[in-house]
Amino acid sequence: MNVIIRNGLKADVPAIMGLVKELAIYEKAENEVSNTIQQMEIDGFGENPIFQFIVAELNGEVIGMSLYYFRYSTWKGKRLYLEDYIITEKYRGIGAGKLLFDATIDQAHKTNCTGMMWQVLDWNEPAINFYKKYPTRFDAEWFNCHLDF
Repeated sequence: MNVIIRNGLKADVPAIMGLVKELAIYEKAENEVSNTIQQMEIDGFGENPIFQFIVAELNGEVIGMSLYYFRYSTWKGKRLYLEDYIITEKYRGIGAGKLLFDATIDQAHKTNCTGMMWQVLDWNEPAINFYKKYPTRFDAEWFNCHLDF
C-alpha cells in the first residue's frame, strides 16, 4: 500500500475531527468532545495558529493524523507536544502508524525541539507496545492536572 505522509491542510480538518471522534469513542469519552470543525479551522489556520498536524493518506483518504503544538520547558527548552496521534482502526497494522510517528519525530528535529512529549492511557496496551519500539521514557511520577472552563 502506498501511504502518503504530508502536512495537514485546512481541507483536512473535517477528516481530522472524524479521527478525533473515533479516538474519543476508543477512549470511552465520546461525550467529552466539544470542539468543532469551525473552531479547529480558526485555531489551526487563523491569524494565530496554535497547532499543526501531519496526515497519513491512502488512495486520497486521510487514514491517520498526528496533531501537535510546541511548548516550552524551563529545564529542556522547546518541546513538541503530540496532542493526538491516531490511525483509523481499519488501517492499523499496515505500517502507516510508524511512517506518521517517524514524520512527527522528524518535525521535532526540523523545528529544533529538544524532544517530544505525549500521553497514553495506562490501559491502552497496543499504543504502549507501539511506543516501546522507540526509546520512550514512561513517566510514573507525574499526575495529569486539568482546569476546565
